[in-house]
Amino acid sequence: MNTAEKYMNRCLELARLGAGDVAPNPMVGCVIVHEGRIIGEGFHQKCGEAHAEVNAIRSVKDKSLLADSTMYVSLEPCAHFGKTPPCSDLIIEHRIPRVIVGSVDPFAEVAGKGIEKMRRAGIEVEVGILEQDCLWLNRRFFTFHQKKRPYLILKWAQTLDGFLDIDRSQITFGQPTWISNELSRRQVHKQRTEEAAILIGTNTALKDNPSLTVREWHGNQPLRLLIDRKNRLSKKLSLKDRAYPTLVFTEEEVASKTNLEYASIDFESNIIPQILKCLYDRDIQSVVVEGGQHLLQSFIDQGLWDEAHVYYGNTFFVKGVAAPRLPVAPIRSENMHDTLLKFFVNPA
Repeated sequence: MNTAEKYMNRCLELARLGAGDVAPNPMVGCVIVHEGRIIGEGFHQKCGEAHAEVNAIRSVKDKSLLADSTMYVSLEPCAHFGKTPPCSDLIIEHRIPRVIVGSVDPFAEVAGKGIEKMRRAGIEVEVGILEQDCLWLNRRFFTFHQKKRPYLILKWAQTLDGFLDIDRSQITFGQPTWISNELSRRQVHKQRTEEAAILIGTNTALKDNPSLTVREWHGNQPLRLLIDRKNRLSKKLSLKDRAYPTLVFTEEEVASKTNLEYASIDFESNIIPQILKCLYDRDIQSVVVEGGQHLLQSFIDQGLWDEAHVYYGNTFFVKGVAAPRLPVAPIRSENMHDTLLKFFVNPA
């Protein structure tokens, strides 16, 4: 690892500290180095607040050193006025002579403009250090702006013999059939704090009555998404308790209430693109699709998924509801005691 990669790695470490708090903005980390020593660090902490470059510059005690320093930043400094002033202007103002950028920002208001502005001001700009790592870190942000839809993560638990659930009768409705262990459930709750929304279908809501809230971790509550074509699900279900913001997709116009909003879509047509368009229009940058089987397989069959996280519990059902089938092999796995978590990525 060379010197530039070492400092860019530090930028990425800092950037990850903003996970779950900066969306719909990207996660960004910044390091300022003077004569081989870090004199300033910062990351984007919350949407609407100071960007990473601003926080890094603020952290430098002796500002006179900036004119002889190198700034490392994981994403191109912005060049437009948004909720905060352009970071490229601040860099120019402090006469920082050299800036190392991890990746270019695909957002239309930036898209190379920050780099161009700094170069016109005489700043030496190098782009592409650990670029793939920087792109992966902000894959939600990039997918949202490039594909005009949220980043899609499929998640389910299955038995060793490939089932999501037993064949349940109505008397067993209301409680989920647990396959994975407590450690994996905490991991699921942690994931919820880092994504913008969670989606389930009608049958999953009816059978499991999930709340889709964060209870075993600390962090933000995701937007709860429910497909209920006929608006027939009971108001007593956890998802309709109005404790947290919830969006229900139906085929008819339904009056919204506080924390319980309805969106009308055409169920005679493919509903998935309609749902994704609705969420894109609401600036929802990422969605975890948690089930059921038909909904998950529909996303897979249409190629509309980016990652899949599959928990393999140490149990057998012999018969029941078959798990979805992915067309690719896992890229890695993680042991969680008696549960194995496998990660899949859509290569398309």
